[in-house]
Amino acid sequence: MRRFFLAAGILAGALGAAALSARPALAQQSKVGDWTIEKRTQDTHCNASRGYKDKEDENRDYVIVITYSDKAIVIVMIYDGWEWDKVGEILRADVGTDDADIMRKAKWEVMDKTTVRGIFEYDQSIMDRLAKAKRLTLDFEDDDEDSIEMQIPRAGEALAALKFCEENRK
Repeated sequence: MRRFFLAAGILAGALGAAALSARPALAQQSKVGDWTIEKRTQDTHCNASRGYKDKEDENRDYVIVITYSDKAIVIVMIYDGWEWDKVGEILRADVGTDDADIMRKAKWEVMDKTTVRGIFEYDQSIMDRLAKAKRLTLDFEDDDEDSIEMQIPRAGEALAALKFCEENRK
């Protein structure tokens, strides 16, 4: 009887190992507060993302994703209160934090009806300002209705984890 259980255990272990090796590669992922830091298999670089619902804004969804390389910083903002009409349209917005202006009239591309993406030349001072911020604001030209303020608590810790991920990505 012991041999039967031993054989069954070895077979189960072998099947489990085979199943694990057949799975696709998973993302490297970690958490910093409610930020997710990850290197997904389909991405070249690591991402830091945070999503939340704002009870003071009809419980709407807010999502921010930040990634960077030595050449560019990319920020994606998703807000389910936006209703952009033209995918690919270029918008201009002043970018700031709770205590500092980052960039005036920055270019943001409409990705879909609720998403904009800004791609900026890498500048360490932008990363430093983001790291100290609790809020990130976009003040769109000629459109105060679509201007937004996103909460980014613990951004410094999230960006440090993002840097670590980026330095150790495979």
